[in-house]
Amino acid sequence: MSTAKQKLIIVESPAKAKTIGKYLGKGYKVEASQGHVCDLPKSQLGVDVGRDFDLKYITIRGRGDILSRIRKEAKNASQVYFATDPDREGEAISWHLYHVLGVDEKTPCRIEFNEVTKKAVQAAIKNPRRLDMGRIDAQQARRALDRLVGYKISPLLWVKVKKGLSAGRVQSVATRMVVDREREIDHFIPEEYWDINAECAAHGGKRNEGFTARFVSLDGKKTTVRSSDEADMVRSLIEEGEFTVTDIRKKEKKRQPAPPFTTSSLQQEAGRKLSFTTAKTMQVVQQLYEGVDLQGEGAQGLVTYIRTDSVRISDEAMAALRAFIPEKFGKEYLPEEKNEFRGRKNAQDAHEAIRPTDVSRTPDSIKNSLSREQFMLYRLIYNRYVASQMAPAVYETLSAEITDRRIGLRLYGEHKVFAGFTVLYEESTDETTDSVEMNLPVLKEGQKIDIRKVHTDQHFTQPPSRYTEASLVRTLEENGIGRPSTYAPTITTIIGRGYVSREKKRLFPTELGIMVTEMMEKYFTRIVDTEFTANMEERLDEVEEGKLDWKQVLREFYPDFEATLSVAEKEIEKVEVKDDVSDVACDKCGAMMVYKMGKYGRFLACPNFPECRNTMPILNYINAPCPVCGKRLLEKTSKKNRRFYGCEGYPECDFVSWDKPVEEKCPKCGHYMIEKKNNRGEILHLCTNESCRFRTVAAKNEEEAND
Repeated sequence: MSTAKQKLIIVESPAKAKTIGKYLGKGYKVEASQGHVCDLPKSQLGVDVGRDFDLKYITIRGRGDILSRIRKEAKNASQVYFATDPDREGEAISWHLYHVLGVDEKTPCRIEFNEVTKKAVQAAIKNPRRLDMGRIDAQQARRALDRLVGYKISPLLWVKVKKGLSAGRVQSVATRMVVDREREIDHFIPEEYWDINAECAAHGGKRNEGFTARFVSLDGKKTTVRSSDEADMVRSLIEEGEFTVTDIRKKEKKRQPAPPFTTSSLQQEAGRKLSFTTAKTMQVVQQLYEGVDLQGEGAQGLVTYIRTDSVRISDEAMAALRAFIPEKFGKEYLPEEKNEFRGRKNAQDAHEAIRPTDVSRTPDSIKNSLSREQFMLYRLIYNRYVASQMAPAVYETLSAEITDRRIGLRLYGEHKVFAGFTVLYEESTDETTDSVEMNLPVLKEGQKIDIRKVHTDQHFTQPPSRYTEASLVRTLEENGIGRPSTYAPTITTIIGRGYVSREKKRLFPTELGIMVTEMMEKYFTRIVDTEFTANMEERLDEVEEGKLDWKQVLREFYPDFEATLSVAEKEIEKVEVKDDVSDVACDKCGAMMVYKMGKYGRFLACPNFPECRNTMPILNYINAPCPVCGKRLLEKTSKKNRRFYGCEGYPECDFVSWDKPVEEKCPKCGHYMIEKKNNRGEILHLCTNESCRFRTVAAKNEEEAND
């Protein structure tokens, strides 16, 4: 008895295969390619410059068994569909599989969906298309460019500087940005300035009805106070002055919600609000996209496609969202017309913004089915999406000019009268601003004002902050460097190569990173030029759109690059890079250990390698004693790459904490306290005693305050 042949669907990941398999049932077989199956060979360039940049593709080592299984299934299938990710890389994977399996060119075999849901997958199967050669050629051009740059410059760095180094189109620009920021900081000259604020009250008013106005002008001219003598002079003038309200302006201000997430904005916000690295964000959101087993529902894709720079929402999703908001929050929270958002220049609009696949699936309703990190990120995506289509927050604002014969003071305040979207979500930024939320005083023009107290505070202008991963991603995007799929691997690469180090969320260039950047700036100017790299991205977009032959991009790029390479090989002198020596002695041979960079970050190694192969982890102590035994506490990393804190006396003392303990004890009960960050970006010290829970706002360091 013969059985009906199944249809074969090929996706990239086993997780997505599992999710889709549950949607489609017995008539379909779903297999995972586990990423690319063909690529350029690692052992050689793979780009034949002499034959008009023909590319040499081979089966990736370790993919033979996967391909054999897929070939077998394809041979017995009535139809083969390629359902890899809906982007350039996904299109290229489908193209390679298409050739390996010998699928008929005329057969529409490519299916594409923006979300891993039953409805989306079934709709895609009903509308297969032919492969998109524009996307494929754009991917080939990028791959060839990256291979030429990497395989031509990297060996030069190995010979002249240090083995194991690498250069790349995007990573070299990103490293240069970090180096340039450090140069700005080094060359920054701080300037002194003073803030002068006066505690005021309406003449004859009650003691508790005061407000604060700031000094803005002297003798009718806007003035910045630059010295203590000037500050004392202004203070005296304010204390001696007779002030009157000379101008009042009351307005209503509306604050609009932020758009739903793109890849870049998600990475930035997850970095700021959840302290996720870009790599961690992409790892977790990939899980949400491919499917999570929900209690009572089975595997479900929870968010739409995660590599996108579009803020667009589909009509169907918009209708569902606009029906949900008044039901959940009340009709006053739904604007009359949908909120419209403009994407950034050169944004690709093929995919929607990142959003939940089902707005009725609230974070709390599925919390028990998600890991802690999945829940935190899903909640962030969900709240941002829902808030994006809610009514604006409304504020009453008051600005008043308060003057005497010589001094001008200004009051500005705002008071929220309707929360709007802020009941659910408020966007964070890399820059902190002083809140002006206040109960607005009742003032009128001509009213006399009493000065109760004058405060003078000295400050110094601060250099630009070092990049965080979030702010570097934002800068890369603003400059048109890279695409949504490249931000996370770029940052991972420059840290992994030892060009950049990450300390307390800040990115610092290493000596090696500075040295390599200086060499690249001198000999490979175009490779580290932001404008050139951004223009190259635009050329790749033109290839995808069918406006440009992909090999023409290489023909224009390579001759100048080859000439530059020839000069560099002759002129660059060999540089000896010495490893930083630690103060830790090797416990096997006694030599002072040196710092090395490995796959998982920095570690200590014996300088007498290969005779002595001893290595040690770098121990990161924190400034807090163990609450149990009083020994020092170490910052450690779990198997799932989550930070925690443990006693150096382990296993004799087994104290551990996910939250960072602090040195001070609770002033109320004496228990140990931990560090927490609230939604306003403030660092709190919180008592761990459940019956106490005393908390206090800790002082921010200078750089944190100026982020």
